[in-house]
Amino acid sequence: MEKITRAGSETKLEPQLRNLDQRSWRCKIRCFRSIAIKKRYLFLILALIVLASYQVQPQSNSGSNGFDLVDKAGIIHKPADYRDRFQALGVFSVADVNGTVDLHYTYAPPGTAEYYRKNGKFADGTVLVKEVFGTDHGQMTTGEVHWAKGTKIWFIMVKDEKGRYPGNPLWGDGWGWALYKSDAPDKQVATDYKKDCLGCHVPAKSTDWVYVQGYPVLSSAK
Repeated sequence: MEKITRAGSETKLEPQLRNLDQRSWRCKIRCFRSIAIKKRYLFLILALIVLASYQVQPQSNSGSNGFDLVDKAGIIHKPADYRDRFQALGVFSVADVNGTVDLHYTYAPPGTAEYYRKNGKFADGTVLVKEVFGTDHGQMTTGEVHWAKGTKIWFIMVKDEKGRYPGNPLWGDGWGWALYKSDAPDKQVATDYKKDCLGCHVPAKSTDWVYVQGYPVLSSAK
């Protein structure tokens, strides 16, 4: 009789044990799901933080490190892909005595204009690339129009507040100077900045040898 009772009790307990086991597994599954969801949210938050810092960084850049472009001889090399990576500061339309018009486009690394607006000067190491284009022209609905056609030369300047290259004829007056021509775009041809470069900048001496009036992004928008 005792054996029958025990067998009956065990039979009654089996559904309860199965239910308890099922509830335990469901609880574990819910816990695993909760942890997985929390990990996904944490990963998403970290990814957004990294993305935000990456996007903000170029804006706080004070003008890049132009000295990375300078070799041991003090020669400034033309930066690659500056049209894609740099921002345009402005453009001058320059006509000679014969009426020939050139367009002078100036580019600088991201953050250059922001730094200038805050500090009223270019940061040490700032790179300025002036690309001089010839032009074509024609009559359009707005009148006689000129547009860029073919690069003639590049002028490159690197801001040097510390006078890093004393005695080097390509460095002085707070800048490093370089000149490249379209017939040899990878060869720096200036030999003395005072003879080859500075003369054109004399009228801009009071603004650190740069014609800042032609670069609207250096001023805050009104």
